[in-house]
Amino acid sequence: MSKRRNPYAQGDARTKSAKAQGYPARSVFKLEEIDQRVQLLAPGQCVLDLGAAPGSWSLYASTRVGSKGQVFAIDLQEIKQAFPANVALWQGDALTVDSAVLRSYAPYDVVLSDMAPATSGNKVRDQALSFELFMKALAVAEAHLRPGGHFVAKLFMSGDYPAARDAVRAAFTKEKTIRPQGTRQNSSEVFVVGLVRRAAPQ
Repeated sequence: MSKRRNPYAQGDARTKSAKAQGYPARSVFKLEEIDQRVQLLAPGQCVLDLGAAPGSWSLYASTRVGSKGQVFAIDLQEIKQAFPANVALWQGDALTVDSAVLRSYAPYDVVLSDMAPATSGNKVRDQALSFELFMKALAVAEAHLRPGGHFVAKLFMSGDYPAARDAVRAAFTKEKTIRPQGTRQNSSEVFVVGLVRRAAPQ
């Protein structure tokens, strides 16, 4: 699934600031804060961005990994944002896309997911779908991250949070849950971060 349409796109200071800096959406500041807090991105890394539209996270990641790095951005929607040469795009389902496509740039140093379900107004349903997306993104990360790699994914806070947190803790040496300052007050979203992926058992 792709990211939600932002119903608050007009008139928000962070949205205006993002666009002034060349980013299509205010979500860039969330990734920037996470990056600064946990030292997520670095020059030369290979990054997978699941559900990348409209492209702010991929564009930010491209600046952090530099010309020797690579960002692979996937979304159901066409991504119209212009990117530098170190970003490759694929239009398709980020979670059911043929594994050969995901393997084309693997193993990844970082897997990102800002995906959220198209909200229905039914809080319980939306939370359940968010958890499902989160766990699928984590499965992609576990399949394609190198040992020592990192993972970040959005989750709507709910009773499923402990299961999501524990799954990350099982796969990574460190886990942090971050609610960036740019998150809207009425949003239940958090970002669960897995740092330093454990090596697969021999």
